[in-house]
Amino acid sequence: MKTFAGLVLAAAMVAGVAQPATARPVTDCPLRDAPFSVDSPLVDIMLSSAAKAVLEKAAPGRFSKLPPRFAGTTPPTFAAILSLREGGAMTGIKAEALPAIDAELQKLPVTAADKVARCARYDNDVPRFDLPKGKPRLLLFEKINGFRDGPSVDAARAALTAMAERKGWALVVTDKGGAFNPATLRQFDAVIWNNISGDVLTLSQRRAFQTWIEKGGAYVGMHGSAGDFIYFWDWYADRLLGARFIGHPMAPQFQDARVVVEAPDHPAARGLPREWTMNDEWYSFRTNPRTIGATVIATLDESSYKPVGMMNQNLRMGDDHPIAWTNCVGRGRMFYSAIGHRPETYSEPHHVALLEAAIDWAAISGKQACAARR
Repeated sequence: MKTFAGLVLAAAMVAGVAQPATARPVTDCPLRDAPFSVDSPLVDIMLSSAAKAVLEKAAPGRFSKLPPRFAGTTPPTFAAILSLREGGAMTGIKAEALPAIDAELQKLPVTAADKVARCARYDNDVPRFDLPKGKPRLLLFEKINGFRDGPSVDAARAALTAMAERKGWALVVTDKGGAFNPATLRQFDAVIWNNISGDVLTLSQRRAFQTWIEKGGAYVGMHGSAGDFIYFWDWYADRLLGARFIGHPMAPQFQDARVVVEAPDHPAARGLPREWTMNDEWYSFRTNPRTIGATVIATLDESSYKPVGMMNQNLRMGDDHPIAWTNCVGRGRMFYSAIGHRPETYSEPHHVALLEAAIDWAAISGKQACAARR
């Protein structure tokens, strides 16, 4: 009986996919065997000629007219963070048409070539790091399969690099999911996700990361790392982050808003004023992370900006609109800040102070904060 790895290589030859001699084929991507459906990432449908034919039949000519950034199959692409259910409106597909389209998609076999194509956006490349002893060690992760806003990613990296030099941290950068293995993760005090969008870790990489966190590791997430409309890893969205994104203002997209510090005594708020005003793209979430025990560091005053999204979507969360928070995850800890779309935010003094204090807490001073948890 052939293994899937063997089928991967065979299908790659049929599909014309080059396999580097030293590369280990990715065979455990999360949606490898999932049936086609209206909940599939759009990229997986666009990668299949049979699945695309179903869409063409349902909406003739519409998908071929989508901009490449929305329907492209090479990451980063919005197609990795959209499904027909979530993004059908932009193609003119009405909600009542989805059940019939779903039924047609579900009839399609998932071929070996489909599995190869689905797994191609993941990697097994294990980077090697030369890390000094005696310094806090931070891994800045930048693998992005969904939406990549280059200016914000670059500005965040520059700010963190300067911060590390100022604080004496050892900071290294990778865009390889292969870094998420037990041996590599053991080298670090914290992992920072720099505006990560799209599903980026294989099943084995997910397990390694979750185990590392729950046994005492630390996660720091920045802005876009919680900004996808759909997630295919419930633990990441619901337990690690503790909130799912629903949208941001579009009228206008970037607005001045008042940030209010809710936990001034928490180490992550060290040195911050009780409030400040800044300009950014402001996220709203379906639920409040307090419901799973998070400590909210800062909230937004919704009276200070207009929380109205695309097509007049109501983005109000009310008097308690979290924008930055921490939590224990097993014996590990997390910090997330939704601030950080505009490159200028990474030189805004209060935001920089928040990130610096939060990383210091996550990687160094907060190590015992969750150690007694099980």
